[in-house]
Amino acid sequence: MDKLFTLCATRIATSAGQPLTFVAALSLILLWAFTGPMFGFSETWQLVVNTATTIVTFLMVFLIQNSQNRDAAAMQAKLDEVIRALDKAREQFIGIEHLTDSQIEDIRAALEREVGKVPGKAGTADDTVDRLLDRY
Repeated sequence: MDKLFTLCATRIATSAGQPLTFVAALSLILLWAFTGPMFGFSETWQLVVNTATTIVTFLMVFLIQNSQNRDAAAMQAKLDEVIRALDKAREQFIGIEHLTDSQIEDIRAALEREVGKVPGKAGTADDTVDRLLDRY
């Protein structure tokens, strides 16, 4: 069941992000709008598009969330592998995504303080980011 859902979710999410899908959706909305006079702009005519867009939006939320969850988990696994493979990296950082927000914030703040103690390095990225932006 999980593999089938992943396969379907991936295909639908990929298709939904294509220009042709946008054109098709826009065409359906324009078709609906042009049929308004034929149906006298009735409540039923309005209900059709409201219902259709609500259903599509509701289902797409779950597909997009599933896609983002898989992307985030894959990225985390890749970063964990980089940490594991580098000699100077601290393996204690593997799995910190499972900590609470405040614990992660404490770790981030500690890292900024630690970097600030290294000669020639600022405590935050502000200086580096400013220099990078000045180049462009």
